[in-house]
Amino acid sequence: MRILVIEDNEILSRNIVRYFSSRDIFAEIALDGRDWLYKASTKYYDAVILDLNLPSMNGIDICKALREKEKDVAIIMLTSMWKNDDIVYGLDSGADDYLVKPFDYSELLARINAITRRKNINKSTTIIHIWDLEINLQNQEVKKEDIIIPLSKLEFELLKYLAQNRWLTLSRQDIYEKVWWEFDGDFMFSKTIDVYIGYLRKKLWKDLIETKKWFWFLIK
Repeated sequence: MRILVIEDNEILSRNIVRYFSSRDIFAEIALDGRDWLYKASTKYYDAVILDLNLPSMNGIDICKALREKEKDVAIIMLTSMWKNDDIVYGLDSGADDYLVKPFDYSELLARINAITRRKNINKSTTIIHIWDLEINLQNQEVKKEDIIIPLSKLEFELLKYLAQNRWLTLSRQDIYEKVWWEFDGDFMFSKTIDVYIGYLRKKLWKDLIETKKWFWFLIK
């Protein structure tokens, strides 16, 4: 999972990033609207934590722009503005959730996980988005930045299985049983998965799939 923290309080921002990093979640900071504009135009994020009172650009405007650019991104407003009208205004602007300061870090992460799970379930039957990839399960088609990437049937099935189980660590046995269901060799020593992982990295991008000895999972 990739998270962007848009918060001008540098101490709070770094504490949030430190908490996520301790749980092996990638997170980075944008301290103002200009910084956000640069990062959002060059990278994809699964979730955005957004303060309302920011220098150079209002948090509500950022939220609306985020929602227009990335319809599936999870947006949580994190602010000291606690009045009911503020909360309604924030949610109506496109936020998925609203958390008032001070807050508990574990609750923040739980809310992000809940939102991303719902979004992945809602779109899992048709299209899955991972960074700049669009995986169409119905048409068995993969696009990268709107360009169709030709994949073999096995390459697509492997990518599909990993994408549908994003953020879960999958063993070689898991993958063989779900993708190579007719395989009757010794999965612990076969190089078949290594070869196809290499194909996907070469066709899509090299950091797509992270490797941990006998386990594989999509980059977070």
